[in-house]
Amino acid sequence: MWTGTWVAERLGVELAGQKADDELRGLLGLALRRNPRRAHLLVSNVLGKHVPQSPAVVRRSGYELGCRVRALLGEAEARRAVVLGYAETATGLGHCVADGLAHAPYLHSTRRPVPGVRPAGGFEESHSHHTSHLLLPEDPELLARPGPLVLVDDEFSTGNTVLNTVRTLHERYARERYVIVALVDMRSEQDRGRLAEFAAEIGARVDLVTLAAGTVRLPDGVLEKGQALVAAHETPPPDRTGDPRAVRRVDLGWPAGVPDGGRHGFTPAHRARLEAALPAMAARLAAALGVADAPADPHADTPPAAPAPGASAPEASGAPAPGAPVPEASGAPAAGASVPEASGAPAAGASVPEAAGAPAPGAPVPAPGAPARGASAPGASAPEASDAAAPEAPGAPVSEASGASTPGAPAAGAPAPAASGAPAPGAPAPIASAPEAPGASAPGGRRARVLVLGCEELMYAPLALAAVLEERAPGVDVRFSTTTRSPVLAVDDPGYAIRTRLVFPAHDDPADGPGDRYAYNVCDVAGGVGFDAVAVVVDSAADTPALHAPDGLLAQLAAHVPRVVLATVPSYVPAPEGVPMPPAPLPEPLRGPAFSSYAPDEVGWLLQDFSDVELEAPTEEREEAVQSGGAHYAESLPVEYQPSDDYQKLFRSALDTSAARIARAVGTVTETVLAERSPRPVLVSLARAGTPVGVLMRRWALHRHGLDVPHYAVSIVRGRGIDTNALRWLRAHHDPADVVFVDGWTGKGAITRELADALRDFPDFHPEIAVLADPGSCVRTYGTREDFLIPSACLNSTVSGLISRTVLRADLVGPGDYHGAKFYRELAGADVSGDFLDTVSDRFDEVAPAVDAGVKELLAADRAPTWEGWAAVERISEEYGIHDVNLVKPGVGETTRVLLRRVPWKVLARRGAGPDLDHVRLLAEQRGVPVEEVDGLPYTCVGLIHPKYTRGATGADGRAVTAP
Repeated sequence: MWTGTWVAERLGVELAGQKADDELRGLLGLALRRNPRRAHLLVSNVLGKHVPQSPAVVRRSGYELGCRVRALLGEAEARRAVVLGYAETATGLGHCVADGLAHAPYLHSTRRPVPGVRPAGGFEESHSHHTSHLLLPEDPELLARPGPLVLVDDEFSTGNTVLNTVRTLHERYARERYVIVALVDMRSEQDRGRLAEFAAEIGARVDLVTLAAGTVRLPDGVLEKGQALVAAHETPPPDRTGDPRAVRRVDLGWPAGVPDGGRHGFTPAHRARLEAALPAMAARLAAALGVADAPADPHADTPPAAPAPGASAPEASGAPAPGAPVPEASGAPAAGASVPEASGAPAAGASVPEAAGAPAPGAPVPAPGAPARGASAPGASAPEASDAAAPEAPGAPVSEASGASTPGAPAAGAPAPAASGAPAPGAPAPIASAPEAPGASAPGGRRARVLVLGCEELMYAPLALAAVLEERAPGVDVRFSTTTRSPVLAVDDPGYAIRTRLVFPAHDDPADGPGDRYAYNVCDVAGGVGFDAVAVVVDSAADTPALHAPDGLLAQLAAHVPRVVLATVPSYVPAPEGVPMPPAPLPEPLRGPAFSSYAPDEVGWLLQDFSDVELEAPTEEREEAVQSGGAHYAESLPVEYQPSDDYQKLFRSALDTSAARIARAVGTVTETVLAERSPRPVLVSLARAGTPVGVLMRRWALHRHGLDVPHYAVSIVRGRGIDTNALRWLRAHHDPADVVFVDGWTGKGAITRELADALRDFPDFHPEIAVLADPGSCVRTYGTREDFLIPSACLNSTVSGLISRTVLRADLVGPGDYHGAKFYRELAGADVSGDFLDTVSDRFDEVAPAVDAGVKELLAADRAPTWEGWAAVERISEEYGIHDVNLVKPGVGETTRVLLRRVPWKVLARRGAGPDLDHVRLLAEQRGVPVEEVDGLPYTCVGLIHPKYTRGATGADGRAVTAP
């Protein structure tokens, strides 16, 4: 039975969907409320507010909407977007939409003023029982960003709330595009068209994305009739309370520095840290609830159930991994095509267009670690957005889209759908906990029912916990809902959305004074089954004496539910204005095999994972943008070079030929570091060329001395400096005096100078680099000063753990973020990173005597840098009319990079250079680049980037032509 039948029969209210009534009714029920402005209430079955629902269903609904928005905007615009949710109902929904967008920061409005935090804005919700909303972002520039603003509410009814918000914000932070997101579009006929008029008025584009659209037809006098029905059926709450002292607390171990929600802003970095901490927190909660397959919790003050024998650590939450690619955009109308008028309400019989690239409604949320939807191979990046996703000019018509509701959304009181991650048929049920644990097992052999109950605006944190709990306890029926301010009539009838309610005093010291609060559909109903256990999740500001009072929420729950557990999340409060916030704890290093093909102990990457981000651009386009000043080389990546069979053979031959020479240089530089810099160094490679060298130095120290040397990789960018957040992490975990920066080779010494400049503000770090080869005579610590072929310079990611060059771009890297890089998992078949390391390492014993003798001589020699390389580069720049030393790349390694990643002009080769240049000659031939033999060159070769480059400087086949 539809959970709106009771209201429809008594008031004559009609709920009609624009596709199929049953789809809309799967999403919505009807109830009556005590409100002088509106009698009826649309009760969502997938929001997790009034109706306890499967956490997987709740999260999936918001995530799908976020995917639709991401496809509609296109990847570039989606990265510039900010998501704003509405308190209290849509705070969790907005979070989930932001998850679907992947990289968008999130903020929700609040009705709770926070001392010391100045509002950045506010607006009114005219039909609400409590109208004033505040915007309290910690980052004062969050709402001033120029990208699209995505506004998320549970329903789009009159449009008044959204228009009030947009009008207020547009006056202060004008932008070109807004996207309104809601579960359902339920505007009346007279309200349709207002959105388009408003968009034209402010000169911005406004899009609407919903799961479903329909109408509510109200008969005359419905407000008065509804109020009469409320008066006739409303009964005082039962005088039944339990003992709040029976409630057990559990310490979740909430990660420090992670906000409890989006009241002050929630960034993608916060999301990543929360996702990492969720499995352990859910395990503690499960143990306190008596869920048998959870491990014991040392923080809970109740005896936990014994875990199932051999139980492993819980998997990560079922939330989609941040940055999961959006499915291919399809079916989108061509840019500029007309759209149905009036908020997506088509003419009779017309279908509503789906958002570009929208996933199939009800499609499961991807599990962590699974390939992203639409990805053809692990690690595949998001496809290009369709042309239809391109933003239109300000003042463009409103674009609206809606889709079917999530299939299977149950009516209130209906059995839960199978939980995400439910066991396969026939799989054993989890072992029940100790019999004395209330709620651990249900009578009659049925599945135990557990509710995770959030508190008003605090929706996302308990929802995320519930989602992981649902996964780790597939034998338990886990549901999620939250308490609310909204007074709704409860009627114990299967055709009514709100069957039961608990009434209790507000316990979060609200700014508008004391008042009643409500929890719906928590108690058992006539002929039905209630919950066996409830986990109440509140923030610390709401954990007050009123919560624990004899008439408070906990006592009310204890009267109806056998086991009640309380988990308190610390309320996040920004520092007062003018007081700098302490820096948030930085993430731990990324390690293989999740990031890179290196073993986890070989290197820790102090980077962000940008594997799902489309960063590659054609070489010619990148070169023109860099040389014109329109972009920095670190803001994009070249298309990864795929070596030919001939080139692969050259690499193998070069590796076999030079392995002993490289091993000797590795041993020499490592022994010099141990003798002069630190007996227990911390190796920090400059990604990515330095990373294979750092791994080899670590292997030498372990092989020759039994030293297990820590090794990390960090990003340094010419003209931008080193990643200072990576330095902060290193300083917090190691003595900076032990840190030794490592690179592959020196050319003219640009990175050597860059590092020295960057460390002026970090004087406790030693600024000199240790390199395998120093042909430019720029450093004191090196393995050799010969300019010979280091095979790791021959290739790109396939000899560097499948990691890209590092990326630094303002829309991807915030003030508290590491620089980023990509992990090219799809190139695993061509990966020779391990072969390179093993081939060199196998020669360590052979070269050890020569290393010992050479180091003894080297330590006694004058190794002061002469900067000979820099002088040669300046001379070549002038002789060849380039007049830019950045376009002159000396040495075999740098010349190889020019041929692989830049637009080369010509190669200068020392006359008579031998096999060390075989691969350079082959690459030059493939690119159509002349190789000019010269005398008196201090390097084996020098690569010249095309000066004053435009795309006209290459032919249609990409081969170089003569520079002007």
